[in-house]
Amino acid sequence: MLAIGRGLVSLPRLLMLDEPSLGLSPLLVSKLFQIIREINSGGTTVLLVEQNVYHSLAISNTGYVLENGEIRLSGSGNKLLSDDRIRQAYLGM
Repeated sequence: MLAIGRGLVSLPRLLMLDEPSLGLSPLLVSKLFQIIREINSGGTTVLLVEQNVYHSLAISNTGYVLENGEIRLSGSGNKLLSDDRIRQAYLGM
């Protein structure tokens, strides 16, 4: 949270986050993604690299699924969340 706050002090147009939920409790993960959504709603573009597929896609305007360094799927976060391939491979459904 401190790193995100420090990044926002300069009022960036783009905020890049790499695995911000790593090591956080589930309660803090939910709060973190809520804050990321608010940052984006305030006009800052957010580039998020994250393995928490559900939370990431739930707040994403556009998502990309990489496999071995190549884009395999792309689309809106909601579209990707409803894709059976994503649900089976990453969400265990």
